[in-house]
This record gives sequence, C-alpha cells and structure tokens, in this order.
Amino acid sequence: MDCKITDTSINTANQQIDTIGSEIAIFDEIKNIPLNSYPCRIPGIMVCLCQAGSFTVDINLTNYEVTSNSFLVAFPDQIMQLTSRSDDFEGHIIVISTEYMEKTFQSFRDFFPILFSLKANQKVTLQPEEAAQLKSYFVAIHNKILDQRPRFKLEVLRGMVYTLFYDLFALINTETQEINGRSKSRKDVIFEKYMREVLKHYKTERSVAFYADKLCLTAKHLSSVVKEMSGKTASEWIERFVILEARALLKSSDMSIQQIAEQLNFANQSFFGKYFKHHMGISPKEYRKS
Repeated sequence: MDCKITDTSINTANQQIDTIGSEIAIFDEIKNIPLNSYPCRIPGIMVCLCQAGSFTVDINLTNYEVTSNSFLVAFPDQIMQLTSRSDDFEGHIIVISTEYMEKTFQSFRDFFPILFSLKANQKVTLQPEEAAQLKSYFVAIHNKILDQRPRFKLEVLRGMVYTLFYDLFALINTETQEINGRSKSRKDVIFEKYMREVLKHYKTERSVAFYADKLCLTAKHLSSVVKEMSGKTASEWIERFVILEARALLKSSDMSIQQIAEQLNFANQSFFGKYFKHHMGISPKEYRKS
C-alpha cells in the first residue's frame, strides 16, 4: 500500500482513534478536530457521517456542505481541506485503506459500480432513519475493532465493511435517482467508458492506443482526460487491473504461473515474472508463498 492510514494529514491530536493496524481507522468523537489551514491528501477511502450541526469541506476544489443526517465519501489521492465547522457538529469517520478494500472485494470489478456511484455522489442527505441505520455500522465496526477476542476478527470486519459499502450504494441509488440532476461532463463520460473498456479487455490488451481506438480518441487525449479525472494515468489503471488479477490468481487458484501468464496474455512466463516483480517488488513464486 502506498500510504498508510496512520500517515493521514488530518490533525488528530488528543482524539480517540481506534485502528486495526494501518487498514482501518475509526473516529467516534471528532467534533474537536481542528480545522486544517492547508489541504491534505486522503490516504484511503473515507466515509463521514454528520449527525448534528454541519461542516464544509473542499475536495479537489469542489466545495461540499455536509449537514445533519448526511454522509460524505472521499477517495485515495483526493485533496481535501476542512474549511468550516459549526460549534454543535457531531459525527463519525471511518477511513479504510485501499489495500483492505481490495481484500474485501475479491474482484475489483464487483466494487466498480459502487465506486462510480460514490464518485458521482460524494455527499448525500439521508432520512433520519437512514442516518441511524448508517450509524449502526460505525458502532458495530468500532465495537469489533475493540473486541479483545482475535479469532476471525479480520474476517468479520471484512464482512461488515463489505455490507457497509453495499448499503451506501443502495442509499445513493434511493436518494439520488430523482434529486441528483447533475449531468455528466464529457470528461466524466470518457473516463467511465474507458474504465468499462479496461474491465472488458485488461486481461488481453495493455496498450493505451487500443482503448483510445475503441473510444475514437487519440491516445494523448485519452491519457490526459484519465489523468485529470482520476489522478492516475491510463497505463496505471491497466497495470492496476492486471496486477490485481495476477495477485488473485496466484493466491486463490491452482493455475501454474505459466498458465496465469498465458491467461493475462504475456508472451511467456519470464515476461510475466519481470512485469509482476516490477510492480510488486517480489516474484510471482515468492508472492504465492507469502
């Protein structure tokens, strides 16, 4: 993982934070967290539930006002600055590392519809009973983190996180299907189409030019849009999917390394091994044994 939860730039001095290593951090008493005088990067996926009062935050230069019975989601590498907060603000925050999310959603493809919905609706206002339901997840996750019995603790937490994000997905589709009238920009459409094409073809196609041709764009223009919309280059997204698939196959299948190399359309096992080691720092054989 590139950035650990504990590296977050949110100033949490004198705050009660409970964590599971660098994978999950949860804050229950956050009303006294000081305002940042500078923007910071989000080191994981953050979900914040506002129960009372309000706060305003800039995320990638977009301003959001989060009021009572609202939740806000922020994503890795987004730049965030808390700009104001009411005196009566109360709420909860959970931050989950991208590595833990990848473990939770065994196939990143399963998480993509949720990711797109959350990206398009980073702040959502809920009904009081829906906010109470969302709070129950925070409480349950926090209680499990504090549980002194380690047996199956990480597995149970993974199930809770999985359920939390599917419920967020359901809440977004309920609350925004009529009131969210924001039309997608041309760049939004290009990025979504690109990601959908990558999901279809990443096992066999690793050339940006291939995807640019699919979208009737130049590779240069596609790369520029993808970088602007996601913070990652078009090539980085392809590489990310290839490596995730390779990791999954190495850990959860009986396929030989040669068979995995063939499935991911590498010329031979040697090329696959060099590609994997370049991105992961260890060979496929070492990764399988780890």
